[in-house]
Amino acid sequence: MRPIIHIENVGKRYQLVSERAAYSTLRESLVGSFMKSVDRLRGRGEPRADREFWALRGINLDVVPGERLGIVGVNGAGKSTLLKILSRITEPTEGRARLYGRVGSLLEVGTGFHGELSGRENIYLNGAILGMKHAEIARNFDEIVAFAELGRFLNVPVKRYSTGMYMRLAFAVAAHLQPEILIVDEVLAVGDAAFQKKCLGKMSEVSQNGRTVIFVSHNMAAVQNLCSRVLWMAAGRVVEDGEPARVIGNYLKTTLTTMSQQLWADPVSAPGNDRVRVRRASIVPAVAEFEDHFTVRTPLRIEFEYWNLLAGTPLEIAVIIRTEEGYPIFSTSSGRWTEQSVPAGLYRSSFEIPGDLLNDGVHRVELNIRRNERQLVYRLDDILIFDVLDSAGDRIGSFGKSAGAVRPSLAWQTTLVEEQLDPDTPPHVAEIAN
Repeated sequence: MRPIIHIENVGKRYQLVSERAAYSTLRESLVGSFMKSVDRLRGRGEPRADREFWALRGINLDVVPGERLGIVGVNGAGKSTLLKILSRITEPTEGRARLYGRVGSLLEVGTGFHGELSGRENIYLNGAILGMKHAEIARNFDEIVAFAELGRFLNVPVKRYSTGMYMRLAFAVAAHLQPEILIVDEVLAVGDAAFQKKCLGKMSEVSQNGRTVIFVSHNMAAVQNLCSRVLWMAAGRVVEDGEPARVIGNYLKTTLTTMSQQLWADPVSAPGNDRVRVRRASIVPAVAEFEDHFTVRTPLRIEFEYWNLLAGTPLEIAVIIRTEEGYPIFSTSSGRWTEQSVPAGLYRSSFEIPGDLLNDGVHRVELNIRRNERQLVYRLDDILIFDVLDSAGDRIGSFGKSAGAVRPSLAWQTTLVEEQLDPDTPPHVAEIAN
C-alpha cells in the first residue's frame, strides 16, 4: 500500500541565541553582522556546533492510510517539532516530508482561530484554511456544533472562550472537516475526562473510515487504547517503532526514573510563562518517623513554590496523580484564592496524601496552574515521579502487586450471625426439618 506520509532523513536544526545576544546594543549588533560577513568571505559561514541544536535528526518513517500512529517520549524528544513539520508550520533543515492528503492539525489551543470572530465564523475560517468549500463546511456545521457543545456561545467572539471551550471547538473542527490526515498533540489533556473519552472515540472512528491519525500524548493508557502502532522518540531520533504494548513498556522502563524534587532558582529559566513561573516541586514524608523511601504506609506531602507574576491575579493549583501508565488515580486542587488583594510574588501551596491509600509502584504528578476552573495558565507533565514500595510486614499471606490504582487500609468487621449447634447438620437444614 502506498504510504500517505513519507518522511526521508528529516532533520531540524535551531540556532541557540544567548540571553545577551537577544538584548544586545545597536553597536554589538552591527559588529556581529560585520563579523558574520567576514566569516562567510573566509569560508566559515556555517554555524558553530556549540551554537546549534538539532531537535530532529535522521527521521525516516512511512505511515499508511488508516493507521493510528502514537508518538511518545519525554519533553524535548522532538515530538512537537516533527508534528510542526508534518503540519507545514516549519520546514525541515534537511531531508523531506511528503504528505498525500489534506491535513487537519490540533497542536496548540486556538491555533488558526481569530479572537475577534465568533465560534460560528471561526468554523468557516478553519474550513477555508483546510481548503474546503463553503458548501462542504455547511454540510458538517451542525455536527461540529453538537460535538463542541458550545450552545449559546456559538455567536460569541472566541477571545471570550475558556481554554476548554477553545479545545472543544478546535477538535470538533479538525475532526469533522474530513482531513485525510488528523494530527493531534498533547493539547487534548486540557479537556475534562468525558471530553477526552469523546475525542478518543472520534479519532478511532476517523481511522476506521480510512483516514490517518497521528497522536502525541504523555497518557500511555490513551496511546495504547487508540493506536495501532507507536513511535518512541528521544533526543530527536527514533528509538523504537512497533507494537504499542511492547514499545510503551520499553519506554516506561527506560525513561520513567523517580524524581522526588525539582528546583529552578532563576525565574528567567524556570518553567512557565509571562504569568507564572515554577520555582520548586517536592514530595517528602509528611511525618518525621518515616525515612526517605516511601512505602504504602507512608503519608506524603507534595509541595509547590511558584512566582505569580501578575498582581491582582489569583492562581489555583491543581494536581493529577497518575499511575505509571498514565491512568488518573485522583485529582485535587487548592481552590480559589479568597483574598481581595493578590500581590505578585513567591507563593507556596501544598497538600498531603494519607498513608495506606496509594498502591505500590511508580506514580506521576501532573501540575496544572489555573486562573479559575475554566482558564488554564500553565501545565507541566511529570513534574514529580515517585515510587511507592510494598510494606511486606503488613501483608501476611499476600504477595505481588494488589489490584487497582489504590490500596486503602479499610476497617472490616466480622460478627457471628448464628451459631451452629449440631456440627453434622447446617442450621438452615435443621430449620426445614422442624
